[in-house]
Amino acid sequence: MTEFGVNLVAMVTPMQPGGGLCASGRTRLVDHLLATGCDGLVVGGTTGESPTLSDAESAGLVRAVADQVGNRARVIAGVGTYDTAASIRRAREAEAAGADALLLVCPYYSRPTQAGVLAHCLAVADATELPVMLYDVPARTGVAMAPSTLAELAAHPRIRAVKDAKGDLFEAMTVMSRTSLAYYCGIDELNLPYLACGATGLVSVVANVAADRTADLIRTVRDGDLVKARAIQDALGPLTDRIMRAGPGAVHAKAALAELGVIPHASVRLPLVEAGTPTRATATPP
Repeated sequence: MTEFGVNLVAMVTPMQPGGGLCASGRTRLVDHLLATGCDGLVVGGTTGESPTLSDAESAGLVRAVADQVGNRARVIAGVGTYDTAASIRRAREAEAAGADALLLVCPYYSRPTQAGVLAHCLAVADATELPVMLYDVPARTGVAMAPSTLAELAAHPRIRAVKDAKGDLFEAMTVMSRTSLAYYCGIDELNLPYLACGATGLVSVVANVAADRTADLIRTVRDGDLVKARAIQDALGPLTDRIMRAGPGAVHAKAALAELGVIPHASVRLPLVEAGTPTRATATPP
């Protein structure tokens, strides 16, 4: 196990109908994730519906999960927002709540310059003693972390990893070769290519329901058996397609977990809606 883990899950946040947090669902989900092979739990990340969680809810989730997990896995707290001061506050609260590490997304919506991205990440990394995994996901944030920015950030003693959801394998390999940053695949559809190109591990949404198979994939690649690894990835294809391509990953991962009986409800908070919610036409007919 690294300081972040290897087979990480982007954990959903179980909720009650109406949007309240579901403590029993959270407990059962953590037990399920540990039993199926996760050694790192990302709590309150994007898949955990972080934009809709209050500061108190975020810190409470981290504390509850850390208390339950103990030393059986790493707890990585999602603390990134588009507000540097708010991200620093969440980082400090996560550290006090028992997090082992932080996940810091590139600031979204504001579309800062690379100088702004750099200053934001350094300010948050300076705020605690916890190791930091950067989250590069331009499809959500509107701005990517440039390789030169990642190289500068890698010089910070607590910035040690990247969750890469950019999908540029050549760029990822280049940054890996030029820095000490550990790379984690953040795109379930590309888990095998990233691992084959040198990624340390995965931060997987699909692992909410299939962590045993993502663990097998990592192990098989490390063993050098790419034929078997391809078979595992192919077998995961329909599940990956259903969770990641039919709509928001959080929505469909919760639906799958509820169907399996791991969590009691598939509830999400607006602006997300549950899988299968009909679209109501609002346009006036001509």
